[in-house]
Amino acid sequence: MTRSFQMDGVEYDAEILTPVGKDLLDRLTFVQSRLQELNNQHATLTRAKNAYIDDLKAEVVQKKSGVDFSTFFDAE
Repeated sequence: MTRSFQMDGVEYDAEILTPVGKDLLDRLTFVQSRLQELNNQHATLTRAKNAYIDDLKAEVVQKKSGVDFSTFFDAE
């Protein structure tokens, strides 16, 4: 299987690269992969943060009003 990569919209065969070029391509591939992992982690943490904020708001409302709104939304 021939390895290829795109740069500036042009596709290249990795076999044309020198060993240094192949090492750079490996490093670039690693960095792109790591950035995707971090973006996924950021999305997960943002979702968790928003859930914690919603739960905290519900706690504040319950404390102020004395009404537990979670009983209205129980799935049971």
